[in-house]
This record gives sequence, structure tokens and C-alpha cells, in this order.
Amino acid sequence: MKRYAELAPSQRTIMTPGPVEVDPRVLRALSYPILGQFDPEFTSYMNDTMEMLRSLFRTTNQWAFPVDGTSRSGIEAVLTSLIEPGDKVLIPIYGRFGHLLYEIAERVGAEVAYIEKEWGTVFDPEEVISAIHKEKPALVLMVHGETSTGRMQPLAEIGKACRELGILFVVDAVATIGGVPVLTDEWCMDAVIGGTQKCLSVPSGMAPITYNAIAAAKINARKTIERGLRTAADIDAYNASVRPPVIRSNYFDLAQLQDYWSPARLNHHTEMTSMLYALREGLRLVLEEGLEERFARHRLNESALVAGLEAMGLSLYGDPNCKLPVVTCITIPEGVDGESVRSLLLNMFGIEIASSFGSLKGKIWRIGTMGYSCRQQNVLQVLGALEAVLIRHGARVHTGAGLQAALDVYDQT
Repeated sequence: MKRYAELAPSQRTIMTPGPVEVDPRVLRALSYPILGQFDPEFTSYMNDTMEMLRSLFRTTNQWAFPVDGTSRSGIEAVLTSLIEPGDKVLIPIYGRFGHLLYEIAERVGAEVAYIEKEWGTVFDPEEVISAIHKEKPALVLMVHGETSTGRMQPLAEIGKACRELGILFVVDAVATIGGVPVLTDEWCMDAVIGGTQKCLSVPSGMAPITYNAIAAAKINARKTIERGLRTAADIDAYNASVRPPVIRSNYFDLAQLQDYWSPARLNHHTEMTSMLYALREGLRLVLEEGLEERFARHRLNESALVAGLEAMGLSLYGDPNCKLPVVTCITIPEGVDGESVRSLLLNMFGIEIASSFGSLKGKIWRIGTMGYSCRQQNVLQVLGALEAVLIRHGARVHTGAGLQAALDVYDQT
């Protein structure tokens, strides 16, 4: 019988746009004893999590809870529950994850209209508003922070226009929640999806979401109770009702998940106990640091990284006026093997940075400064290691200038 070695993952400095390093206090929370999902102690942790998510999303929404699964599960749950077959949706696309919204919306039966912007830029809000007036969709789906290109889309004007026209505005904030402001109520966003494995520094496995009463009304109009849980009264009410098409997923049915997260605690699935501990602890740490202080930390480390890269002689990719503060994209110097650089960084220094996707594959590197990974020590290490590796690859860099420029930024604060 084959014997397997004891699990012993290597210690890495993870500077990708996700996943990122996890705070040791969150890792400790993952090791706590399991409680039953309806144990009052555990349901109190569920309630804590909902309260903290409202603070994080800057919302007074009743519904703010995690979907069990990676960030994509949150996107699927929101789109599957809000989009009825035949609904027209408008998707402004400026990177890979706008295309993901298109694919999921199409799979759940939407009539999809889209506009597309050159990667490395974002839309002027008026371009989107003009398309909204032209297409007259039921929903607008948009990415806030596009990690594939390192850009961030302004949303406030678009949200206001959608609200005035009675159009649902759904936003993917997976890359931005916990790292930059996400103002759900102020920007008139009807549903927002976040992620754990980026700026929250919690392992991948939950997708925090929030949605308002307008979205909830559309979801509840399609509500069913799982067959095995129905009482006689439920059956009579269901048979007598005329309702829109049922939500096409059981697992991602937000109407049923609402009952699970409400005081009714109507059984839906077995909650991911340890991940709930981790998320609760991660949210506690975010709020303990303070949202504004956390955003300032992300801006500071971004500034030091950018100063170091530019002083080294490297070129940044994309329009600087819409740069995503938690992801920095670097144009790979001509003649340099980008994958070889990444491999040497990982194997010799234990540092991981990312490449990109689609038309940008092999053309840029992406460095994330997110959550617990967003630390002075990490920024200085990646700058020093990248300089050394580039020299080994024959690239012309300004030796020593990168670290000094970053140190200058830190000295100023």
C-alpha cells in the first residue's frame, strides 16, 4: 500500500490578485471545534457575520450573508436568482470577468446585450448610461474591480441612473471588497457580490453577498419551498399560486438561502462551519482595523510598489487614471520570458506573482497588494527579488533604485 507524506505546504509570499496570504488569526479560527449548524452558539456566529457584512458593504440591507462556495458561487447565486429566462441584461465588459458575467447570464436564459471597452481602460459612466437608454434592460451587470487588467470602474453615476429607471444594478465586487470603498447604498447597487480570498484575507470557499428589498422582491416572487420540507399549508399555497419561472438551481436559490439565514433556520444545506468561523474572524479583523485605515494601508503599499517598479525602469500597463489600487500590472520587458521570471521568483525566493488571461497572456505580470499580503515587508521583498531575477534574465534595470524609491514612500509616512 502506498504511503503518503504528512501534509507540509511550503511557506510562500503570495503577491497575486488572489488568493493571498491568510492572517494567522483566521487560520487559528479554522481549527476551532465544530458546532452543529443549528446550535444556538453557532447561529449567533451566523448573526454576527451578517451584521459585520452590512458594515463592510456599507448597507442597511436586511440580506447580507455568504454563499458557500468560491466567489463564482456568489455570482451564480445572484444571477440565477434574479434573472428570469427572457430577461434582458446589459453587461459593460472591460476585462475577463465581464465576459464571465455574460456567460453565466446567458446560461440562465437571459437575453444579453453588451458593450465592450479596450482592456486596460474603463467606461466613462455616460457611455454605459447611453447604452442603458438604448437597450432598456431589466438588469445591468458590471464588474467593479477587474483583476485581469488591473482597472476599477466608477459606479456611482451608473447606479443612480439605474435606480431612476427602475433597472436592477448588480455588481461584482469580488476584488475590491475590504480593500477599497464599496458603497452599496450610496451607489444605488441592488445586489453586490464579494469574495473572501482577496482583500478579506480569508481562504477561498465563501462568497459574501448583499441585496436590497428591490432585489429581494424579485427573488421572493419566484420562491418555492423544497419538496421534502413542505407542510400541507405550503403545498396548498404553492398549488394555488401563479408565479414567475422557478429559480433554476436548488443550491444557488437565494429565496431558500434566505430562510436558512433567517430566524426560521429552514434547513437548506449543512453550513461550512469552519469557513464560517474563518469569515467571521476575517470580518472582525477588518472592522477592528477600521475601514478607512484599511483602505489607506492598501493605498500606501500600492504607492510604494508603483514607485519602486517605475524607479527600476519597468513600465506599468493600463490607464493610470482608473488603476485598481490593489492590483498593479507590469508590461513584461521585450525579450524577457515572463513565465521563467515567475518560476524563478517562486522557486528561489518563495514569491508568487501572477500572469494574466486571454489577449494579455504572456504580456503582463500582475502583483496584488491585498489584505494580509499588503504589507511593507512583502512589497520590499518582491521589489528586491524581482530586480535580482530580471538581472539574471538579462533585462536592463536601474539597480537598487526600486527599493530606494519604495523606502522613500514609506519614509514620508
